[in-house]
Amino acid sequence: MANPQNSSLPTASVVARVAAIALLVIAAVAAFAYTAGWLTPARLTPAKIVDSLAPPGGPVKGYRRNHAKGICFAGSFEANGAGVSLSRAAVFQTGSYPVTGRFNLAGPAPTMADATGRVRGLSLRIQTPDGQEWRTAMINPPIFPVAQPQDLYALQRATADKNDPEAVKKFAASHPSLAAFGAWAGSAPFTESYAEDQFNSLDSFVVTNAQGEDRTIRWSFVPHAPAVAIPPAELKTRDPNFLFKEISDRVAQAPQKWTLVLTVANPGDPTADPTKAWPADRRKVEVGTLVVNRIEPEADGPCRDLNFDPTVLPTGMRTSDDPFPAARSAAYAVSYNRRTAETESYPHTHSKEQP
Repeated sequence: MANPQNSSLPTASVVARVAAIALLVIAAVAAFAYTAGWLTPARLTPAKIVDSLAPPGGPVKGYRRNHAKGICFAGSFEANGAGVSLSRAAVFQTGSYPVTGRFNLAGPAPTMADATGRVRGLSLRIQTPDGQEWRTAMINPPIFPVAQPQDLYALQRATADKNDPEAVKKFAASHPSLAAFGAWAGSAPFTESYAEDQFNSLDSFVVTNAQGEDRTIRWSFVPHAPAVAIPPAELKTRDPNFLFKEISDRVAQAPQKWTLVLTVANPGDPTADPTKAWPADRRKVEVGTLVVNRIEPEADGPCRDLNFDPTVLPTGMRTSDDPFPAARSAAYAVSYNRRTAETESYPHTHSKEQP
């Protein structure tokens, strides 16, 4: 006969441990639910941002949800050593570092005509011998149209609102930065080549040098090729893929180059608002040269499988109080996971039968 003191009922200590484990599981589930927006339907999530970018017919499967049209390149970053005064990141030490990159157009359609792409992009992955990477995705405007990720989502919703033809006007009335961006879009020339465009980080980042000194910076890749504007009337007659054909031909003839310029903020400069440009007199440091020496189609190209997450930073660089890099990182991850899961539509040059 069993001893009553050795019954199969759990002891108080076992119950306590099980309860503690249950609480941890519940907390973990709740954290995931909160992150996904399940407990707070009105909360902005990365998935909502990505969903808002889709065209009326839905996303184009297998492609990036924004900047869907792109072309890969390979090259190098030739650091001149001047950047070490600002950052201890290895990428700024004198040397040559391999680069994988992508020229692209803002928009969700990989078949869009190049002439309709007002915003052009440059994305880079720079690798250093110590195993670190610097990933960055830039665009050619000098300012961003909105100051917060929530504003970007609201703008996308207003643009897609077919029930209120005044939705965008109402948004613009309460967001004057949109008018400033529109002024740039309406007046800046369309250049004939990616090689003639300046690409800007717009977001700010913090760099730390070997002495432990922090500074907040933005950066630009300034082209060596002079800009040649395409007249608006001629732009309409250009081949739908003229930018991609032009950069392929140009690089085949000679490597193309951009100077990387770091701009250092003064105290009081708006570091958390990419709609506000810093004054032109801010300190600028030329830290090296991007050299593009090979263009490849994106299908099976070296950039196709890359997520150009702007928070992948080397030691000596980190994000600032600017909210966009973290929001972009989360949204890019959603976009990456979706497109790579769409294996039947994921772009390939070679047939599946080939090894």
